[in-house]
Amino acid sequence: MSGKSSRPHEIVERALGLSRADGLVVLAEENSSANLRWAGNSLTTNGVTRGRTLTVIATVDGARGTAAGVVSQGAVTDADLEPLVRAAEEAARQAPAAEDARPLLTGDGAPAGAGGGFTEEPRVTSPEIFAEFAPALGESFARSRAADRELFGFASHDITSTYLGTSGGLRLRHDQRAGHVEINAKSPDRTRSSYVTVPTADFSDVDVAALEADLARRLGWAERRVDLPAGRYETLLPPSSVADLLIYLYWTADARRSHDGRTVFSRAGGGTRVGEKLSGLPVDLYSDPAAAGVEAAPFLIAHASGGGLTPEVSVFDNGLPLGRTDWVRDGVLRQLPTTRDSAEVTGLPVAPLTDNLLLEAGGSRSLDELVADTERGLLITSLWYIREVDPATLLLTGLTRDGVYLVENGEVAGVVNNFRFNESPVDILARATEAGRTEVTRSREWGDYFPRTAMPALRVPGFNMSSVSPGV
Repeated sequence: MSGKSSRPHEIVERALGLSRADGLVVLAEENSSANLRWAGNSLTTNGVTRGRTLTVIATVDGARGTAAGVVSQGAVTDADLEPLVRAAEEAARQAPAAEDARPLLTGDGAPAGAGGGFTEEPRVTSPEIFAEFAPALGESFARSRAADRELFGFASHDITSTYLGTSGGLRLRHDQRAGHVEINAKSPDRTRSSYVTVPTADFSDVDVAALEADLARRLGWAERRVDLPAGRYETLLPPSSVADLLIYLYWTADARRSHDGRTVFSRAGGGTRVGEKLSGLPVDLYSDPAAAGVEAAPFLIAHASGGGLTPEVSVFDNGLPLGRTDWVRDGVLRQLPTTRDSAEVTGLPVAPLTDNLLLEAGGSRSLDELVADTERGLLITSLWYIREVDPATLLLTGLTRDGVYLVENGEVAGVVNNFRFNESPVDILARATEAGRTEVTRSREWGDYFPRTAMPALRVPGFNMSSVSPGV
């Protein structure tokens, strides 16, 4: 057999045809990416990559139930297919019966999916995606050199085409685009730093000059420094920092673990807190694959069963349709992420993890407008190195970075020292007194893993800056 690579949909069909298992799920993923890097107002590297990953999930029925075996491999050629399928089948035969086992989803075998037909070629990106962005970046370098500041950063564009097939005839396809820009501006002596990151689908909406101007404004704010002690301060969290915290909330909001008494959403005495009011603001926290600007796969893609940091998923649920799910509606906890199995255990509806997250809380004002209405407080740029301290309360700790600013009488009075914070996103939702308008944003901490979010800025009284940090 030739080592030549077939097209993704052909690989899926051939792998399914090779199966001797009771059931098979095949995920073929074609990825292409393009990137730019710069430092000290000069481009340093650029690159383009292509890759293929094949995941084969075999299921084997036995006297004690159904077991699953999962094997993944990159750079798959025709010659690799049969050994890969056999390896997945053997893994299933050696595995114990799966607690989350459910019948695989079925279909009529007809090509279907989002972002292109099942038999079409995968979508690819190229350096042309930067055709307008790169010249604008060059102009920004020139302005920054003239103003005696340095720009560092990274731009990336990625497209992953996923082809999903099951032995029951299901055929699905999704093309996922993900792009972003990160820019860090520094003073020549490196004592002042500002940072911004924005998501983009195709770079047509990235205004480099506006980003540069915002960074320059923050460096200007930092020319005056005010040292503050640790303590509780009214704090304005920008949308990206709200995303930092709520992504972690979402990842830990697992229905089964909550039902078993292991998360902040566990009800005292047993069960979950679904139905409890979490916020006095009209908070809607939801996922919707069709939401504009943060579009995601409209069906579940699961490479392995289990949870870990994120909510539990099941390989048996591959291809499960996804729609809008309201996790919190009008401030009330409505739903926690479930598999088909954990939905039965917890008594909650089936609501799989979806690859985007949005928060709306009735606000319409910009972050600058919130600043103008602040008597005294702190304005955060970004959070960093966020880790969990106590799962029972979802207490998190982390650091501020690249600019914490003192706001007095509606104006930024200067930069203050960085802090370590200790806060729970559940408590933040409960204490927040105002939300700005929701906008598509990118988490600094988790953006590489969960890039599709839309959040408002939040005003949070008594935000706990637990200690002073020496970082810039």
